[in-house]
Amino acid sequence: MNVSEKIRERLQQALQPVSLRIVDDSARHAGHAGARSGGGHYQVDIVSDAFLGKNRLSRQRMVYQALGTMMQHEIHALAIRARTVAEADNQPTDKETQ
Repeated sequence: MNVSEKIRERLQQALQPVSLRIVDDSARHAGHAGARSGGGHYQVDIVSDAFLGKNRLSRQRMVYQALGTMMQHEIHALAIRARTVAEADNQPTDKETQ
């Protein structure tokens, strides 16, 4: 199982998202200190009602908690977009804003 699959599995178990997109940007950071130590760079776009009533920082903490020890070794950098279902329905997707 690769790192993206592990990320998906952990987030699905912990946060039960209705939508989850994971992008591995590690290749774009080749030569970076974190890349040399084995940690990858990832983007996560997650939609879950587990985020209801939570501010941005709390949502990020929930994602970090779900990923646990992966944040210490397998993941060097993580960009998080965490939204509720209602927020996702009211916000344009990346493709719509380009």
